[in-house]
Amino acid sequence: MLTKEEKAQIVKDFGKNANDTGSTSVQVAILTKEIENLNKHFEVNIHDFQGKRGLMSKIGQRKALLAYLKKTNLKEYEETIKKLGLRR
Repeated sequence: MLTKEEKAQIVKDFGKNANDTGSTSVQVAILTKEIENLNKHFEVNIHDFQGKRGLMSKIGQRKALLAYLKKTNLKEYEETIKKLGLRR
């Protein structure tokens, strides 16, 4: 789970304004942060199989959003990937 402050910072960094929570790049950034947090959780809790299912769901959502972003706005896609450090 992300705190309100973390989400607000992500929206500020990736959104067009402070209320832009629905844009694709913001959604991808939020999912990326949640995936990173879950990966840290699984280093300690190896047998959390239901949590791993949720992780795979989030990865699928992010993959679909990135494909949509790439199809609709290539420049924003490349900027988002670069900021998040994905797909090196």
